[in-house]
Amino acid sequence: MIRAGRRRRGIAQRPWGGVDCWALDLEMSGLDRAAGRIMAVGMVPLRDRVIRVGEGFATLVRADGPLDMSGVAAHHILPDQLTAAPFLDEVVAEIDRRLDGSVLVVHAAEIDLPFLRRAFGDAGRPWPDPPVIDTLRLVRRHERHRLAAEPVEAAPGGLAAARAALGLPSHEAHDAFADAVASAELLLVLAHRLGARTVGDLL
Repeated sequence: MIRAGRRRRGIAQRPWGGVDCWALDLEMSGLDRAAGRIMAVGMVPLRDRVIRVGEGFATLVRADGPLDMSGVAAHHILPDQLTAAPFLDEVVAEIDRRLDGSVLVVHAAEIDLPFLRRAFGDAGRPWPDPPVIDTLRLVRRHERHRLAAEPVEAAPGGLAAARAALGLPSHEAHDAFADAVASAELLLVLAHRLGARTVGDLL
């Protein structure tokens, strides 16, 4: 754990454009942390402040048991679409390989990170504990700077609303890969507007 902490501090001091960042989005069967399961994963890297769409990773995840289907209304992924998908341990191995030495980028980390951590545990892998850039937190920081009298809670929370507030176009919401790309684009705009130089400026 001490070694991981030193590694994170080392990465935090580096110029953010010189570190591989992987934007990630998950689609879950439901948001209940006990019953919900990951149904889809999308990841795309930012390298040298460029979104490398062609190097992205996207997959459905095969269910290994009954699913809470409360999330279907948002993402429209049905159980029969998962029958040919890889199982969770295979998907986690792909995520782990990409996060090795990289920075994780998510929108609303408090939602996705618990599912991701549990997935690593279920797959028998230790959590790699990467530095995490939460674009929702950056949106709120940007809003505090822009309108000092505005409550933090007034900042847009959803990914689509956050993009709209910053003048970015709409995208195909609740598709894991599209949301990962959308989060990466959001990071580029926020890093510029906040004058970020190092990874630590974005944490």
